[in-house]
Amino acid sequence: MNKSNIKNQKSKSFVKKSFCLSTPASAGASLSPRKRGWRNLLKCSTTIPSTALGTSLVVIIISQAGSLCYSWLFASLRVSTRLPFSVAGLLRRMNRLARNDKYCFFQRAFYIFIFAFSFTALTGCKEYFAGEPFYEIKVPTEKLRQIETLDLEQGNDEEKEKPPPNDDPPEVLALTLEKCRALALENNLDLKVQLISPAIAAERVSEEEARFESAFFSNVSYGKTDSPEKSTRLQGRSIDSSYVDLGVRVPLRTGGTVTFDLADRRVKTDVGFSAFSEVLNPEYSSNLSLSISQPLLRNAGNRANTYAIRVANYQRQITDARTKLEVIRIIAALDRVYWRLYAARKELEVRKQQYELAKAQLEQAQRFVDLGDRAQIEVIRAEAGVAQQLEAIIVAENNVRDRERELKRVINKAGLGMQTPTVLIPVTEPDPVYYELTRQRLVQIASDNRMEMLELELQIAEDISTIDYLRNQALPLVTLDYTYNINGLGSTQSDSFDLLFDKRFEDHRIGLQLLLPLGNQAGASRFLQAFYQRRQRLATRDSRMTLIELEVLNAIDQLEANWQRILASRQRTILDGRLFEAERRQFELGLRTSTDVLGAQTNFADAQSAEILALTEYQIALVDLAFATGTLLGAARVQWEPIYPVR
Repeated sequence: MNKSNIKNQKSKSFVKKSFCLSTPASAGASLSPRKRGWRNLLKCSTTIPSTALGTSLVVIIISQAGSLCYSWLFASLRVSTRLPFSVAGLLRRMNRLARNDKYCFFQRAFYIFIFAFSFTALTGCKEYFAGEPFYEIKVPTEKLRQIETLDLEQGNDEEKEKPPPNDDPPEVLALTLEKCRALALENNLDLKVQLISPAIAAERVSEEEARFESAFFSNVSYGKTDSPEKSTRLQGRSIDSSYVDLGVRVPLRTGGTVTFDLADRRVKTDVGFSAFSEVLNPEYSSNLSLSISQPLLRNAGNRANTYAIRVANYQRQITDARTKLEVIRIIAALDRVYWRLYAARKELEVRKQQYELAKAQLEQAQRFVDLGDRAQIEVIRAEAGVAQQLEAIIVAENNVRDRERELKRVINKAGLGMQTPTVLIPVTEPDPVYYELTRQRLVQIASDNRMEMLELELQIAEDISTIDYLRNQALPLVTLDYTYNINGLGSTQSDSFDLLFDKRFEDHRIGLQLLLPLGNQAGASRFLQAFYQRRQRLATRDSRMTLIELEVLNAIDQLEANWQRILASRQRTILDGRLFEAERRQFELGLRTSTDVLGAQTNFADAQSAEILALTEYQIALVDLAFATGTLLGAARVQWEPIYPVR
């Protein structure tokens, strides 16, 4: 035996001892089919989040169960001769196929595909609710650029058809103030729009919290190359390679990232270059690695990495504050509309009463003229008074329709649209009560309850978090990296994983990365912007507080003034009523004309209207005072809940 052969044998034996290589007839290849099946299961498994690990492993276990059944059937062929020849031949062919290297790769790839598909379907691919079907809108250019004219048809008021006298009167709906509030909270369109905003803000918080969700990744590839070699004779080298990689990446709240990775590679070539390559052809290599990357300055720490979550939480609370303010605004607006409808109804009653008095005055003047006791001008004066009161009724009726339509819009009750003829009757009466108001206490209540002040406080807290985050972002980027790797190598996949699980060959790698901006002017500018914005919000808070104090003091003065108006208008109504009765008796005695009576009647009607207006304005002033302090009137508290659209 020459020296070269001895050298090759030594190198081969060295390789076998160092890497524990074995031929297909070695102990690793002589494992039972059941043990090989469970070993393949270990090869395909990796560290994944617990939410999908169980179900994903179940899928692979089912696949392995099929492999075990096949192995049991094939083993039974050695002890049983009762199977049909076609079945035995098919199983023998499947066994030869299972020993094929390419089949092993595609089997592993199939397992990886099943694992990845089940993992993704169970963790990342949720079935979201179906929304509206997709559509596009194409608007003609003329509709956008051409302004149409309004064409009105001239009509004849005399020929206007009058409704038959036997038509049913419109429906009458009596509403209390509490009932209107309940309907508005349930059906108001503006409130429905605003109540969806908290749900959107809550989803933004969930979106930011999802940044720390683990991610599963996989990579499966197969390649075959045939490249020419540099030699005197034109020849080529063929390489057949496959690669499978599985891993889980776990982001940490400290800013770091932990990655678990399991890789398996197979390389087969048709040309041998050394004794080493001749033994490992095909060559199987596997790697199990754990890597940790942790920033030390910039992006380091829980506070810097949860900045986006804190901002989202602040924004969610700001949205809740704005929603509460919108609820208060809508209820306050409803109260104002309700009391204005009440005033319009009472005003219409006064005008109808004055119209009846004017008609009575006309009839009385006509009798005096017919008797010859008065001149004809008295009838003309009385007719003018009737026409004046009729005009007042028309104006009052139109005002009632406007207030009813506005109340219908606010409560938005089903079947009670703005075009319905239903008559709304407010049945809650004003309750004028004098209150002792302490200005300083009401200002303090407003400071504690106004949502505008709470919104500013939340924005200031958000600015503080932003300043702290940008201060961290101005630091140098220093990253510590550590990787722990276990290597496996063999002439078969089983040998490679045996060596991998024995942990004989381990790698440790540690590194430090540094990124230091020269000047860092951009970071300094962003920090100063946040600092200036915070100073601006502090000034805005002081300005807003003075405005709130002004609103509360004005509301208090308005409430006290309206109370004095109630007292004065009630006294005026009593006196003008007496004066009207005196003027009418003087007319009967011939001492006054119809003009004097109608003038006294007009003053009496104006006094009644002023008293009604004072009562309603006092109630509205109470509403304004409650709104200025960030509260509501009434004995029951109002609690709102966000709307989550149907999924």
